[in-house]
Amino acid sequence: MYKIVKKEVLVPNTIYLKAEAPEIAWKARPGQFVILRVDEAGERFPLSLAGWDQDDGTLDILFLIMGRSTMKLSSLKEGDYIMDIVGPLGRPTEIESYGNTLCVCSTFGVGPLIPLIAALKEKGNRVVSIMEARDEAFLFWEDRLRSISDETHIALGDGSRGKHRLASGFVTEHLKSGHKVDRVFAYGRVFMMMECSRATKPFGVKTIVGLTPIMVDGTGMCGCCRVSVGGQTQFTCVEGPEFDGHSVDWELLIKRKRAYLREEAQAFDLWELGNLRRMAGLTELPERTSVV
Repeated sequence: MYKIVKKEVLVPNTIYLKAEAPEIAWKARPGQFVILRVDEAGERFPLSLAGWDQDDGTLDILFLIMGRSTMKLSSLKEGDYIMDIVGPLGRPTEIESYGNTLCVCSTFGVGPLIPLIAALKEKGNRVVSIMEARDEAFLFWEDRLRSISDETHIALGDGSRGKHRLASGFVTEHLKSGHKVDRVFAYGRVFMMMECSRATKPFGVKTIVGLTPIMVDGTGMCGCCRVSVGGQTQFTCVEGPEFDGHSVDWELLIKRKRAYLREEAQAFDLWELGNLRRMAGLTELPERTSVV
């Protein structure tokens, strides 16, 4: 059992939790993730780590409300307990002194990006960060991003902040302008990572993406998280979650992520009907958002 010591609704549909998990906090590294189970009847599902504190023995978890399991998790309060947290899982990010790096995120992707940027700065890299969001109402942790980056740029879908509506647009212009970039990292929505990978490919800049496919056990046994990278089948849980964005079969990944949309919606609706009282405290969470 893992106690929730802090909970915050950051923007509509996005929740931040801090949970006690000292053994995981001691071992966690940038790029890794955990698998949670809210209660005995819950499914196992992965979430990226947005940070950790070895002294306090806590984990930072940032997530979107996507369906039944994330809604159950969001309904917990400070002082409640998560039944299972397993981790850290996956391969840590390969962090070296690359030189000039671009770090791109959208929505929940800012979570895993922040510890990565901190690690890149420790190695002496220069970091330009780009954050993409639908509009101002869905923008959060901009101050955190600015505090650890050399430059920070915002791309809002409604065009209210600068001329770029998508992060990939900024990436393309940045590279066309002649800026030297040695490595790109992208976390968040699948579409954003795909478009950023397409933007960097003509320039030959290696682009690392953090994938979030359907996952069950997290140890390579179930095969649900398989993705095609460079024509080879890879298991995201043990061989990722990070891969070369230029080699990912994005169309196949999107098809696999959408495979159970109908069943996920039915499970969400059934749980919602049976938990109306618990839902009453979540009126500030008006909608679910697609990660595709």
